[in-house]
Parts: sequence; C-alpha cells; structure tokens
Amino acid sequence: MNYPPKHHQETDFENVIETIKKYPLATLISAKDSEIFTTHVPLMYQASDDGLGCLIGHIDKFNPQVTLLQENIPAQAIFHGPDCYISPKVYSTTQLPTWNYVKVHITGNVTRIDNADKVIQSIADMTAFLETSDAPYVLDTKNTRVQSLADYIVGFKLEITSWEGKFKLSQDKSSKDKQLAKEALQQESRKDITDFMNTLLGT
Repeated sequence: MNYPPKHHQETDFENVIETIKKYPLATLISAKDSEIFTTHVPLMYQASDDGLGCLIGHIDKFNPQVTLLQENIPAQAIFHGPDCYISPKVYSTTQLPTWNYVKVHITGNVTRIDNADKVIQSIADMTAFLETSDAPYVLDTKNTRVQSLADYIVGFKLEITSWEGKFKLSQDKSSKDKQLAKEALQQESRKDITDFMNTLLGT
C-alpha cells in the first residue's frame, strides 16, 4: 500500500486495539446499492482464539441501518483518536502546516445477536468496561427496566476481517520535532474540547 505513507501506517494490531478501547465511539458505515448508512455508536472489542476478534454493539431497532447489520453483510467501523492542527510555529525546524491524527478503520461482516439475554449482557459488559471510577456503576441485568431495553434495541457483532491504522503523528520529523508535535496534540486536544463545550453550553 502506497497510501498512507508507510511511516503513517500502524503495523501493530495491539496499538489498534488500544485505540479502540480508549476511543470506543465509532462511525459505523454500511452500504446498500447507492445508499450509505452511518451511525455513531460505541463498540467493544472482543478477542478470539482464532482470527482478529470482533466488535460488539447495539443500535435502536428503528434505525434504518438495522437491516444491514445481519447475515454477514460487510460494514466498516472508524474509530477516531486525538487530532489537531499543527502549526509550523510548533516545530524547531522549518515545516509546513499540517493536521495530526489517530484513526482506525475496521472492516468485517456483521451478524445480529438475536438472544435477548446476550444483548442485555453485552450492554452490562460495555458499561463495566466504560465505568472507570473507584466506585463504578454496575448494571443490574435482572432489573425489569434494563431487561425492557431488549424490546427497543438490536445487538450485533462485527467479525473483523481486516484493519488499518492511520497514525499521522509527525513520524517523519526529527526526534525533537516529534516531541513538540506530541505535546501540541496533547495540549490542543484538551483545550479544544473545553473551549468547544463552553461555547455550546454558553458557560
């Protein structure tokens, strides 16, 4: 593959998995004829003894993309890591403006999870994974309100057939410039979300 350049191609699948775990909200894409279907949904990675593993998720049963999340129909999930504009002023050497980012593209075949108990358990597993506090919330799968979720959502599994990691992090620059770009990405990612939320919420 000539694009992206080799120094922007992530070759370690473990780094891809870590990106998925750290940034689980994916853009799930399906296609039928000339129509594209897109849903933003958190997905949880599940390893397997053979193959590349799978992604587990669920969506609203009234979402039109539901019809394509079954019978091994192909789909792609894009995971979005940190990104930001890198000004030439960041570097210690003369450079051009650019944008650094971490993206993961996962392609696979989707099957529906028809068993209601398995769907509810997958939600409990995802909740447990996403809860990071010292006293995490635990989803009670026996709760009638929780069990009623199975009437409104559809669970699915995307069996991974291929993956691509696009990690554009100034790898082609000097060690000093790579470090400066890394620091800029860390700072701007935090500042950007704070400023953006303040604007949206008027605070």
